[in-house]
Amino acid sequence: MKGKAWKFGNNIDTDLIIPARYLNTSDPKELAEHAMEDADPAWASKKQKGDFIVAGDNFGCGSSREHAPIAIKAAGIQAVIAKSFARIFYRNAINIGLAILECVEAANEIREGDEIQVDLAKGEIKNLTTKMIYYAQPFPPFMQKIIKAGGLIEQIRRSSR
Repeated sequence: MKGKAWKFGNNIDTDLIIPARYLNTSDPKELAEHAMEDADPAWASKKQKGDFIVAGDNFGCGSSREHAPIAIKAAGIQAVIAKSFARIFYRNAINIGLAILECVEAANEIREGDEIQVDLAKGEIKNLTTKMIYYAQPFPPFMQKIIKAGGLIEQIRRSSR
């Protein structure tokens, strides 16, 4: 996984990730068009498929809506790297197949625009711009399968075949 870093601060809540005014749809494509809109109105037009979000503490706090990780994933973001995540966001992200990594050092040191590469199996985050390497807790094999399958439901479908 390789892409550009988009930097956000602490306590990015689910209303900043996907504003409540767009919750009348569950269409991932439409949610993606408005992802991070209230945090950075131009973000949806600047980010590229394969990019990463890098954030501070408590990313995804607020409501338990699944719309937030769905919007991020549908926007083409490969993973979110943060100092910490709200627990319900963490669970929802894994359930829908959005990779998330907790790493204080990476969240502190990676700058917006840095090119980064992530290896989920190793928990390795390489900042290709600065040549720094950081380590997050690697995903256990069962979580890697969920992410690779695109979410828990798809993983269950595949394992029952």
